[in-house]
Amino acid sequence: MADSSFSLKSIAIPAYGPSLLFGFANGAILPVIALSARDLGATPALAGLIIALIGLGSLLANIPAALITARIGERSALLGASAITIVALLLCIFASHTSLLALAALLIGVSTSVFFLARQTYMIEAVPFYMRARALSILGGVNRIGMFAGPFVGAGAMHFMGLAGAYWVGIVALIASTILTYLMPDLHVAPKEQDIPVARPRMLQIAQEHAGIFASLGLAVLLISAMRAARQIVIPLWADHIGLSPTTTAIIFGISSAGDMLVFYPAGKIMDEWGRLWVALPCTLIMGLSFAAMPFSDTIVPFAAVAVLMGLGNGFGSGINMTLGADASPDHGRTEFLGLWRLISDVGTSAGPFLLSGMTALVSLGAGVMLTGGFGFISAAIFWRFLPHARGSKK
Repeated sequence: MADSSFSLKSIAIPAYGPSLLFGFANGAILPVIALSARDLGATPALAGLIIALIGLGSLLANIPAALITARIGERSALLGASAITIVALLLCIFASHTSLLALAALLIGVSTSVFFLARQTYMIEAVPFYMRARALSILGGVNRIGMFAGPFVGAGAMHFMGLAGAYWVGIVALIASTILTYLMPDLHVAPKEQDIPVARPRMLQIAQEHAGIFASLGLAVLLISAMRAARQIVIPLWADHIGLSPTTTAIIFGISSAGDMLVFYPAGKIMDEWGRLWVALPCTLIMGLSFAAMPFSDTIVPFAAVAVLMGLGNGFGSGINMTLGADASPDHGRTEFLGLWRLISDVGTSAGPFLLSGMTALVSLGAGVMLTGGFGFISAAIFWRFLPHARGSKK
């Protein structure tokens, strides 16, 4: 039975503080890694490849991260992830060759996978089901806030310290995250009566037992992740296509990101009170429509409107991937299941930009954007078919 006295305020600092600081650190350093690569003599193509290693590291680490987290526990995994990222940022600062920077990028991706898998598992265990979507939406939202604020503070530090300033900002934030995680007491998790000391299931066993979920809702999650990754490329590419200046593009992208942050809590509340479908559908349909409309925006005003709509759609889906994964995960073998779930999501994140680029090369940028928008309509259809329609439907 759900604990009706539970309040998210009671766990706000231990639950969300480290995530906010981790997102802040990533926001500070991600915009400058490519610039560091260029300073070390990398070509634009090599700099882009080094950035891509972050996503590759996250993709490759999902299964090992699940196994490690299941063995050492969520709190230790969080501490380890922050420590690995600090080492990676020190490598970025003192790198004398692009190979060291590439290693740092790979480590950042690995630690990010470990951190968010451990954080998600921690929240699922600590928060009652009736508040799960709000808790996970806020988790996604505070990371967005950190990613939004980090670049501004990093830019201020770079004014005085050069590129290294952004990395030092990230290191300070990560040290604060590590201290907060270490000092805060473990979130209280009520014991489950059905818990019995049996061997943990193997990853292959989890994959086989839940193959239907991975092939249905997992596919929809993959498509959402592909759209989200492509969104970060589509907005600047289309702005350049219609002749907007870099400054104007940056401002519009910032406004779109601000819209992204406005709706994460209402989305979580709707999911908890009405059901997952009534956030999954608006998120995917709004993003699909905004991608489909982008090729028809040939001046600044309609382009800005579409970019903001895209941000709102993305923000409305804050936490949806984590919530659906949490709902589908078994009590026994949950961490292993979530590792596979994150793997599917990261495949979409990695594939989205490549599919966009491929269609752009073969046909046109407009065709690539339209193809990406189609992912939204496909995922909406999957959600309509497989998610409960009744208000307040439970797991």
